[in-house]
Amino acid sequence: MSINKVVLAYSGGLDTSIIIPWLKENYGCEVIAMAADVGQGVEEFEGLEAKALATGASKLYIADIKDELVCDFIWPTLKAGARYESYLLGTSFARPPIARALVEIARKEGADAIAHGCTGKGNDQVRFELTAQALAPELAVIAPWREWDIRSREDAIAYAEAHAIPLKITRETNYSKDRNLWHLSHEGLDLEDPANEPDYQKLLELGVTPEAAPDEPCYLTLSFEQGIPVALDGVPLDGVVLIEKLNALGGANGVGTIDLVENRLVGMKSRGVYETPGGSILYTAHDALETITLDKETAHFKQTLALKYADLVYNGQWYTPLRTALDAFVNDTQKTVSGSVRIKLYKGNVTTVGMTSPYSLYDVDMASFGESAYDHADAKGFINLFGLPLKIAATVRKPE
Repeated sequence: MSINKVVLAYSGGLDTSIIIPWLKENYGCEVIAMAADVGQGVEEFEGLEAKALATGASKLYIADIKDELVCDFIWPTLKAGARYESYLLGTSFARPPIARALVEIARKEGADAIAHGCTGKGNDQVRFELTAQALAPELAVIAPWREWDIRSREDAIAYAEAHAIPLKITRETNYSKDRNLWHLSHEGLDLEDPANEPDYQKLLELGVTPEAAPDEPCYLTLSFEQGIPVALDGVPLDGVVLIEKLNALGGANGVGTIDLVENRLVGMKSRGVYETPGGSILYTAHDALETITLDKETAHFKQTLALKYADLVYNGQWYTPLRTALDAFVNDTQKTVSGSVRIKLYKGNVTTVGMTSPYSLYDVDMASFGESAYDHADAKGFINLFGLPLKIAATVRKPE
């Protein structure tokens, strides 16, 4: 395969740092680095251009796709109520917009291929490459972890040291992390054994443990319009700022950390610790608002759909006809999911303490235990009809 120019998804971390010299050594090509700003923090970009150029890249693009991530990927997933085995899909839905930016720059630069640092064991390789196939099937994809002789992160560190590539990690602090606006994940080292309790004092970066959270609860109110959160405590905010503020509030109150063994797409189980403080608050609030704005049959069917939606996101199948079709259903259900939800944060817990909506289906008069318009006598006929199959079966199948 003749490759003259490659655009690499670049973070400056261990894997992508060593990929630049490896590509030049093994393909003899020009390497353009692209770092996606998905809200991982400005400190992640400090010195990044100098490092990319020093290790052999011809240039570095920094693509700010935070708004795109929120509006085009996070909000649709939230509206769908999609969760993958309790995981709020933070890494999963961040990969398609990164891959899309990668494709756009590759076309701009006239590149022959794109490259990524995903391992052959992980889910991200699928997410990157399915997006590329959907958007730019003419581009080749280079995945060094599936080609080179490096077999472990220890090998990768040794390669970096041999090529004088500076790293922010050591063999002792070599957790595999992924951070964006929505979450921070931790994998590897002692977490690889599910019998080990995570050392949260060492791991947590977005918040504190419940034990270290304040002794007084924190209250907040979220406002939604057609399923999308638009304001915090009555103050309109765009999606990026809103999530940042909720991350800070949730983190300070020990909210949103889970220790999860999940089923990877490639067939194995993996264990990780996820910090998703703002996302946990938003999911709780959105779920609560749907309890008063969706009818029973729609709500129950939507729960079934949410499982499939989560699978599509997790499996990298964002750019598929099915996901688009599911969005059409979800968006129709969200036409009445508007209103406000009051939330209580206390020592790791997110609790709904009140909600209102102009589209609420909750009828206080009907539900009241006091005198109401509900006619109790109606229940007799309903029960007789509802139980009629049971009565017939019992009559026909008499005990022998």
